Amino acid sequence: MNQTDAPRGKLLYVEDDAEIAALTVEVLGDVYDVDHAPDGESALRLALSRRYDVMVVDRRLPGMDGVAFVHAVRTAHITTPVLMLTALGTVDDRVTGLDGGANDYLVKPFDYDELLARLRALRRAFRAQGARRPLGEWVFAPDAQAVYDPTGYRVALTATESALLELLTASPEHVFTREEILHAVFHEGDTTSSVDTYVHYVRRKTSADMIETVRARGYRAGAPS
Repeated sequence: MNQTDAPRGKLLYVEDDAEIAALTVEVLGDVYDVDHAPDGESALRLALSRRYDVMVVDRRLPGMDGVAFVHAVRTAHITTPVLMLTALGTVDDRVTGLDGGANDYLVKPFDYDELLARLRALRRAFRAQGARRPLGEWVFAPDAQAVYDPTGYRVALTATESALLELLTASPEHVFTREEILHAVFHEGDTTSSVDTYVHYVRRKTSADMIETVRARGYRAGAPS
């Protein structure tokens, strides 16, 4: 196989068929660090707690199926590209998967070279758009150090403001303490008051609910409208 892939990334693979999963993990493992989940529920726990460069998800899964999994991931504002695998090849099935939030679709049986090529293409496209992350009707573009309001108007951020939003949006369900934010974003010598100051700066530039305060706990990404 052609191994001219992008730099090694982290991949979540969701497949309940043990035989297919073992072979696919072996192939993908030549290029990616792979986490394998046999069902949608365990996959969702991984997706919400870890960062992935790409996800490969079987459509038919026990319990939460692939479409429901992708919908839950997108509801959590996780924009990681998803390629959906399925034995269902009708147009309606493909449309359902894509409308559910998947970025691409591959019908079983598939060729592993094509699978790897499609994953390379998804990662290139994701990087090209700056890994944009939705915040309600707003969009945060880390590479551009900017947010875009619902009309598309660009609001520039400082490096520290952008780093703060990048941390919060990477795990949007997580409530970050001031100490966690301080160590991840700020320089030695800064204090937790700096965290509060920059939260204020971001809100003043964008929306009061861009960053949500969780009483007695800290901050998390908000959902501004």
